[in-house]
Formats: sequence, C-alpha cells, structure tokens
Amino acid sequence: MDKNLLQQLNDALAGTVDAVRASLVQIVNGRGAGAGTIWHSDGLIVTNAHVVRGRHHLYAVLPDGRKLPATIIAYDETLDLAALAVDADGLPTITPGDSRQLQPGQWVMAVGHPWGVLNAVTSGVVIGVGAQLPEVGQMQPGREWIALDLHMRPGHSGGPVVDAAGRLVGINTMITGPDVGFAIPVHVVKAFLKAALGTQKIAV
Repeated sequence: MDKNLLQQLNDALAGTVDAVRASLVQIVNGRGAGAGTIWHSDGLIVTNAHVVRGRHHLYAVLPDGRKLPATIIAYDETLDLAALAVDADGLPTITPGDSRQLQPGQWVMAVGHPWGVLNAVTSGVVIGVGAQLPEVGQMQPGREWIALDLHMRPGHSGGPVVDAAGRLVGINTMITGPDVGFAIPVHVVKAFLKAALGTQKIAV
C-alpha cells in the first residue's frame, strides 16, 4: 500500500476515534466503573443494565471532566440496557448507523474504559449479526446480537461500537472469550428507548 494512502487512512481513523470519544462517558457506580454513550444532546445516556444494577449513587464523568449525578430513567435487565439522565445540554452525540446492514468481515471499533484505562479503542471485524448466533442463541433465544472479533475487556460495557465511518451500530455488552465480544444492535437500542421514553428521544 502507498505510504501516503496508509497515512491518510490512519489520519481518518484517528479523527473518527476522536469524534467518538467526545460522546463517551464513564459511569461511576460506587464499586467500579463502566462506560456510557451519549444518545441525546440534552443529557440522555445509554449504558448496560449490568453497569448500573442495584446502584443508587451513580455519576457520569463527561469527556470535559465534569462529574454529574445520573438518574436511571429506563431499565431492561433482559436486553441489558439502561437509560440515564444527567443535567446537561449541548452534549455531542454519535451519528447512528444501520446495524441491520452490517456484514461479516466489516471493520468496526469499540470504545470504552477497559480495566480503568480511559477512552481506549479496540478494533476488529464483525463475526456475525442477528438472532441465530449459536454461541448466545441458547442463552436467550430470539435476541439479536452483533458478534465481534476484537479485544473487549471489563470496562468496555456500555460504550459504543462504531463502523469505519464513525456511525453508531451497537452498544458493547459482554465478552465470551479473549477475542469475541458481543454488542446490542443500535436498532434494538432505539426500540428500547421508544418503548420507555417515547419517540422524541429516538433521534440523535
């Protein structure tokens, strides 16, 4: 590959990562920390239910360093999704992508705070999508997933998965091995928010 072309690719990916990090928060739950994704500019944050489970004193640390009290406004243990509200506005969000169009082999990046390392990025490819993935299908039949070949670790939970263009395609949720992670498709997140909060919070 031409060195100039490779440098352009590296610069483009670095710019994409910077934009994604602007919408990544840290969720501090009293016993540890996870990640969250700013969904709406008025302070709506999406994370995993397991990140906030049983916690009553939650804080969201924004990219600018502000540490704000967070309130759970929607919660679904089965989907492993939760919506939080913080008192802020004008927050940056990530352009949503189309998780239904993801294909095996497509390049993606996951962002979070693995092992407490803030704003860390891992990248890899899509293994598969849908409700027929054998590794998790027996645990929760009918649920849709994105299976990913990348290095997610504890602390990625609740952070965004984006495609090469920086569009949000999923929310990190779990790992099943050193190189296999799973994300909740963004259209599932939209349906969760619509059911819990109404249509006005769906667009980002």
